[in-house]
Amino acid sequence: TLRRRHFGFVAQNARDTLDMARSAAANIVQPLFDNGERHFGKALAAAQRWFAALDLDAARTGDLPGTFSGGMQQRLQIARALVHRPRILFLDEPTTGLDTTAQALLLALLSELLRRSGIAALLVTHDLRIARLIAHRVIVLDGGRMVEEAPPDRLIADPRHSVARDLVSAMI
Repeated sequence: TLRRRHFGFVAQNARDTLDMARSAAANIVQPLFDNGERHFGKALAAAQRWFAALDLDAARTGDLPGTFSGGMQQRLQIARALVHRPRILFLDEPTTGLDTTAQALLLALLSELLRRSGIAALLVTHDLRIARLIAHRVIVLDGGRMVEEAPPDRLIADPRHSVARDLVSAMI
C-alpha cells in the first residue's frame, strides 16, 4: 500500500513498467485504479491532462506504447509514475538510450513537473551532466557506501573522492 500510494517509479527502460498490450491511456491511469479510482471518465481526463503536460499528441491516447518513440515512452512512463501524485519519484537512469535532444527535452519537462508539484525525486545516474540539470544534491556511492555529498556544481568543480573525480572526468 505504501509503495502504491506514495511512490512513483521510472525505469531505465520504459518497457519494464509499461504494459505494451494496453493503450497509452490505460497505462497512465492504472495507478489511479490501483489506488481506488472507479470513475473511468475522471481517469481518462487525467490521462489527457498528462498527455498535454508531457507534450504528447492527445489523439494518440489509444495507441499502444510500442508505437511511440523511446523518448515518448519515457514520457508515458513519467505520466504513469506521477498521475496519482506520489510523495517520492524514483528515477533509474531515465535518459539511457535517448539521444541528446530527447534527453534534454525529457529532463526539462521532468524538472518543471517536479518543481510545480513539489514531489521529491531520487535520481540514479552515472552521468553528472544529468544530475547537474535536475538535482539539488548529489550523493556519490562506492561499493554501496556514500563517499561524497554536495550540490552538483560544487561536486563538479571540486570533487574530493576518487570515485567522484572519475565521474567528473567522464563528463569531459
